[in-house]
Amino acid sequence: MPNLGVHVKEQATAVSIPVVADSGIPFVVGTAPVHTAEKPAKANTPVLCASWDEAVEKLGFSYDWKKYTLCEAMYSHFKLYGCQPVIFCNVLDPADPDMKKAAVSESFSITDHRAVLPFEAVREGLKVTGGEGESTAVLKEDEDYTLFYEEGKGCVLELLEGGAAYSAASLTVEAAQLDPAAVTSTDIIMGIDQVDACMTAAGKISDLLLAPGFSHDPVVAAVLTTKAAAINGLFGAKALIDVDCSAGGVAEYSQLTDYKAKNNLVDVNQILCWPMVKLGGYRFHLSTQLAGLMAQVDTENGGCPYESPSNKSLKIDGCCLEDGTEVNLTWEQANLVAGSWGVVTALNFIGMGWTAKGNYTACYPSNTDVKDQFIPVSRMFDWVGNTFVRTFWARLDRPMTRRLVDNILDSGNIWLNGQVAAEHLLGARAVMLESENNLLDLMAGIIRIHVYITPPSPAQEIDFTLEYDISYVQAALAG
Repeated sequence: MPNLGVHVKEQATAVSIPVVADSGIPFVVGTAPVHTAEKPAKANTPVLCASWDEAVEKLGFSYDWKKYTLCEAMYSHFKLYGCQPVIFCNVLDPADPDMKKAAVSESFSITDHRAVLPFEAVREGLKVTGGEGESTAVLKEDEDYTLFYEEGKGCVLELLEGGAAYSAASLTVEAAQLDPAAVTSTDIIMGIDQVDACMTAAGKISDLLLAPGFSHDPVVAAVLTTKAAAINGLFGAKALIDVDCSAGGVAEYSQLTDYKAKNNLVDVNQILCWPMVKLGGYRFHLSTQLAGLMAQVDTENGGCPYESPSNKSLKIDGCCLEDGTEVNLTWEQANLVAGSWGVVTALNFIGMGWTAKGNYTACYPSNTDVKDQFIPVSRMFDWVGNTFVRTFWARLDRPMTRRLVDNILDSGNIWLNGQVAAEHLLGARAVMLESENNLLDLMAGIIRIHVYITPPSPAQEIDFTLEYDISYVQAALAG
């Protein structure tokens, strides 16, 4: 039976719009004063933050960065580098009895209707009593008093006018206290494992993994590296590892080669950082500032990681060890650290101020494959691979026809050609090679696409040859 009339139907477009992978998004594992936050985020869960205010609201903030390591990353990334977003994972859980000290009763004097408790005091389960003898009474929050946290002061208990103890001279408070020192490398490793939940919990995939204050631990560094190699078993990233700058760590640049070998820090997915850095009275792990710098450089390049962070300005005024001892490398020393040993450092030279220095991943010098040794080249391989995974995931389980293959090849090559035109790649192409696609694999539903890419290497050495040309003398003095 004919279907009378004029009819229109739509055909799927022959090429797919690429889902470009995220770049310069850190996943930071550590501790935060979440008990002080207005809307505390759940512990051991990825928390996406796009601004300073949002991070403080969800995680709290303190300038005691030895206790609360995530606060260092928050300050560096949002305040100093102005980059976003960041995915945090706090492992310090106020609900875990092993991570807080048992509640004890203590008397606090009242000044201007306020008592100042320790900053680590936990609101949940806090008990306040006022009066003496038979007149002793348990006070109620928001009826007799209010509780809030002030950085630099502590947990402030303010008596409310009209409450039962407004004129009291002292109060007895029973409160548990959070114990950041109870966090172990095992807790941090559990937090690192949560990077696999970023796509479902935050809708993002991080490409920079770090755990400032903990990554100097060889076990933590190893787990960070393993996760960076294949997040969700699919996505590539880089682990930013800090060299131990404590009294038992590396105090002299000459100790770095032995430290790398002893701790097996020779992986293509590691970016090794030494020493610590400082700005005013604040000390930062170099990994924290390097993550901000890499995000800044990526953002300036449209979200493409093809440019090295080396020779770009850090937000610091010096280098130091953990105890504050100043470190000031000469050019020759920095050249050894960054150019020969595969460690990223900081340098103040030729009037450029303090800059990051180092183009190599930790695999150098044992691995000199150009796709592995250079930070921007290796990151480009991760980025292109991540983009292809995200772009063509929607093509999985469709009928394996010539149209499907052409869609993949055409879409991939159009995007690659755009990267070449933007000079993010020197050249690139995607092909389906007969030698890599045997009949049995094709019958099993397996398609293998070979992608050739050549990211630009960083121009880390520029040589000039000077020669005296006598012809200019003749030309200048000829009659």
